[in-house]
Amino acid sequence: MASMRFFEGGTAKLAASALTKAAPAYVQFYITARCNLACEQCNIIYSNADQEEASLEDCCRIAENLARIGTSVVLLTGGEPFVRKDLPEICKAFTANGIHARVQTNGLATRRQLEAVARAGVKDISVSLDSLEPTTQDLINGGFDQSWERAIRTVALINDVFPQDGFAAFGCVLAPRNLFDIEGVVRFANAVGWWVSLVPAHVTRPGRPANFRTFDAALRFPRERLPEVRAVLERVKTLRNTGSNVYDSDEYLDDVYRFVAGEPIRWRRRNDDVCDSPYLYFAIQPNGDMAVCCDFRLPRSLRVQSPEFPGVYFGRQLREEAGAVTRACSGCMYGSFPEISISARFFVPMLRRARLFLGGGQRCLQRHSAERMLEIARELRRTRDADAMA
Repeated sequence: MASMRFFEGGTAKLAASALTKAAPAYVQFYITARCNLACEQCNIIYSNADQEEASLEDCCRIAENLARIGTSVVLLTGGEPFVRKDLPEICKAFTANGIHARVQTNGLATRRQLEAVARAGVKDISVSLDSLEPTTQDLINGGFDQSWERAIRTVALINDVFPQDGFAAFGCVLAPRNLFDIEGVVRFANAVGWWVSLVPAHVTRPGRPANFRTFDAALRFPRERLPEVRAVLERVKTLRNTGSNVYDSDEYLDDVYRFVAGEPIRWRRRNDDVCDSPYLYFAIQPNGDMAVCCDFRLPRSLRVQSPEFPGVYFGRQLREEAGAVTRACSGCMYGSFPEISISARFFVPMLRRARLFLGGGQRCLQRHSAERMLEIARELRRTRDADAMA
């Protein structure tokens, strides 16, 4: 029964979104651009720094309006959402309106902060983890010493605070620096009851800033490394197919390779090669403005907290404005948006998602001490090094 309560009555809304593609299954709300890290693959602390943050009152109105248009899931992200002291109240605004809330964090939250969002009804969380090598992760995080260890300790806190059948996932950015660390992250996830979702690093030019597209060209894979990328992705598929907690579908992982290789992606092919924004998903900027996605804004300010928003959302003008953006976009591989489209348009991924979130048998957070989790990571590193030498 607990697993059926995971979406708190939102199962029908989620199914309706997938079938009709007329109401958003998923909305990303960037509640802040502030962050206590400076990860090398992320640009949001600069690209959204021009905006004030929506007040708690605005967030409550946003939650009410998202409920009115049939939203199933909201991702509360940033920046780092835990830098907002009113995060628990923001979470409660959404859960009280029947919207499933997920929090995405860099892993530096305290027990008190985690307990507060859990009391607000959150049982779905994502932590950034790109490597089991402390020095590699600290470097990826912007040179912050011990940020890897703090994240692992936070994982232990989450498993202790959140319900055991909650859902927790590592967002793992695939880049040249950590390519051979991906499988270790998957094995660590299995050991602690978490899941893994891969996102390839996105690179852009300084003249075209975007939230999650770095300016660092070193995060692009040189062509001579593409066979290594393909081999790692195939091993990730094998791990998933033999029971490992890999969230990503074959459709998505195949497109991860195409994206890295500079080839056209294919996950949008059943929708005339455009994404499903704003029908199945969209984003909200820190000030409450609706955005087409995490990278691209609308040509005008459209406040989701406005009383007029529900009517405007279903209006023809908004669909045309968003369509102009999506038709011009070559496509992203940010994980959530592609996988929502894939789950809505491809049968096998849809079936796997239904089993994971409605069946619940695959969700079981393992309650280990922080010291034990650190030791698990060390054991996995030793095993990897021994295999490499064999």
